[in-house]
Amino acid sequence: MKHQAPPDQRVLALPDQRISYRIYRHAEVVPARRLVLVHGAGVAGRDTWGMLQSFLGHWSEILVADQRGAGDTVYPDGAEHPFTVQTLVADLSALVDHLGWWSFDLAGYSLGGLVSMLYKQQHPERVGKQYLLESAALDRPDWHSTVQLRERFSDAASFLRGADKEAGIRQFLDAISPNRRITAQTEQLTVSRLGQRPLGFANSLDSVTQAIRGIEREALLAAQGDVSSFIGGQSVELMHQLHMHLAERMPNWHYFHVAGTDHSLPFQKPRQIARIMNAELERYLQRQAGR
Repeated sequence: MKHQAPPDQRVLALPDQRISYRIYRHAEVVPARRLVLVHGAGVAGRDTWGMLQSFLGHWSEILVADQRGAGDTVYPDGAEHPFTVQTLVADLSALVDHLGWWSFDLAGYSLGGLVSMLYKQQHPERVGKQYLLESAALDRPDWHSTVQLRERFSDAASFLRGADKEAGIRQFLDAISPNRRITAQTEQLTVSRLGQRPLGFANSLDSVTQAIRGIEREALLAAQGDVSSFIGGQSVELMHQLHMHLAERMPNWHYFHVAGTDHSLPFQKPRQIARIMNAELERYLQRQAGR
């Protein structure tokens, strides 16, 4: 890991939200290039990306924001309120506009992957290289099975709003990572991470379920650029099948099997994923230069 200055931490005040974000700067990287990292449901930006971004060698500035319902991003009244995935896309748009980041690379994990893809669909000219880590909406080859899986997450959200919040977190983990290797220490760490803002986590899960019901997945996929997609080796085989199929039929889709991990891949394998991200950017730039 290279030496790095402390991140620049700021807040963007929107009418209905105070968005907390960090900018990590790598002054030694030339030429300048920017990357936006979008976290998933339940765990904020710093915990999701803090270690991984330190191994990225090709970006001079890396933006990591806390999405609604997570971390230090809060409503003005301090309460938790429902929101939609499209609202998260609008938040991302407002933030990069505020910063004057008119072009950048984009990476999203889980819920953040869906936010990233929708942003790319709406603003194709602003996004260069893309990375997806087990993106929501890309869970199963069969769309009906994908919708059914998200309904299970809504069941977990119901528990998160009740007295037994830990039961809701474990139900979510059983749905998204049924093949995970469970030890008391790692399980408790995961439960602790996801339990920091249980109502915000519940609202995040429900936002994806709501979005899935109205998404045209083929149109969304067709709108993407050069994508590197990462799937944990212990994640369900059907997810691997979908991404292998996408890589076979779409020349811009590049699938990576990350051994030894499940849906927790940015937490468990940050160095390995960062190494591939660096290499994939080099491939992308060489391809762009050859056009």
